[in-house]
Amino acid sequence: MQQPVETYGRGSRIYDRASLEEIDGEVLSVNKINSRRGGGYGMHLLLKTAEETVEVHLGPEWYLEEQDFSVEPGDRVEIKGSRITFSGMPAIVAAEVKQADRVLTLRDTNGIPLWSRRQQQSN
Repeated sequence: MQQPVETYGRGSRIYDRASLEEIDGEVLSVNKINSRRGGGYGMHLLLKTAEETVEVHLGPEWYLEEQDFSVEPGDRVEIKGSRITFSGMPAIVAAEVKQADRVLTLRDTNGIPLWSRRQQQSN
């Protein structure tokens, strides 16, 4: 994995249910992004599809680790998520990631991150 490269905002505020789509492609890189809220990193993929190369925002590193889910460069994945513009570039905020026979759900049907419920339950 690469070193942290930049910061990101609050993902649930940029998720737009009106822009949902499904894409698939090859993972070019997996990046840890410094969280502005502190306490860890957000995980992003750079995904090459047949039409474009796009950044995919997954979720907190700790949540992916807790779900025992990892993605490596060269992996083929399917992403269901919200297309947004982030720092002037197209991106996808992932709600679901399919890798081989494995499915990782990151957000509910309203776009609320599943990890935010876990944080609320622990408080």
